Amino acid sequence: MISCILLSAGSSSRFGSPKALACLNQTTTVIEHIQKIILASQMNEIIIVLGDRAEQIKPFIFQSKGIKVVCNEDYRRGQTSSFKAGLRRADTGSLGVMLVPVDYPLIQNQTFRILAEKFLETTPSVILPSYNGKNGHPPIFHARLREELLLLDDSTPIHTFIRQHTGDTVILPVNDIGVVTSFNTPQEFEQVKACWNQLFHSRP
Repeated sequence: MISCILLSAGSSSRFGSPKALACLNQTTTVIEHIQKIILASQMNEIIIVLGDRAEQIKPFIFQSKGIKVVCNEDYRRGQTSSFKAGLRRADTGSLGVMLVPVDYPLIQNQTFRILAEKFLETTPSVILPSYNGKNGHPPIFHARLREELLLLDDSTPIHTFIRQHTGDTVILPVNDIGVVTSFNTPQEFEQVKACWNQLFHSRP
C-alpha cells in the first residue's frame, strides 16, 4: 500500500495566482489533471494538502473516497511543513508515502506505476526517479522513516533529508521528462502547457 501526498499549499508568489488552478486547456486545471493521473495509477489514497487560497482550490478537488483534504495552517513555513501535515493524515498501514508537488503536471501515469512497483519490490528507504541522469519527483519514502520525517524542522528541505539517506536510496531511470519539469512563472508554464498538449491532449 502506498499513500500519495499532493502538495498544493504554497502561495505561488512568482506565478501570481494558484498554480493548482492554472489551465492546461479550456477545461482542465493542473490539479484536476494530476488527480486523474494519480487515481489512474491506483495509489491507495491521495492526501491533498492545501494552504494559501484553499477555498479557491477546494471546488476543483474530486469527490472520491480515496481522496483526503488537509489544510496546513502553517503553509508559510514551507514545503516540509505541508508534507508533514499530509504525512500525519496518511494511512498508518501504508508501506510507503509518495510526495507529488502540484507544479509537476507532466509526470505520466506509467511513471507512478513503475516507481510504486519498484518500491514494493525492493523496499528501500527512498526511491527517486531520474531522467537523463537528473533526479526528480516524485520520491517515495518508506514507512520506517515516518517518525524521522515528522521530526524534521520545517526549515529543512526534503532534498536535504533524502541526501542523508543516500546509502539506502534507489535511483530509478525513467523515460519521462515530467519528473524533472516544473513551473514557477507564467513563462515556464507556457512551455509546460505546450509539452502537456503533446503528451496528453489525445488522452481521455
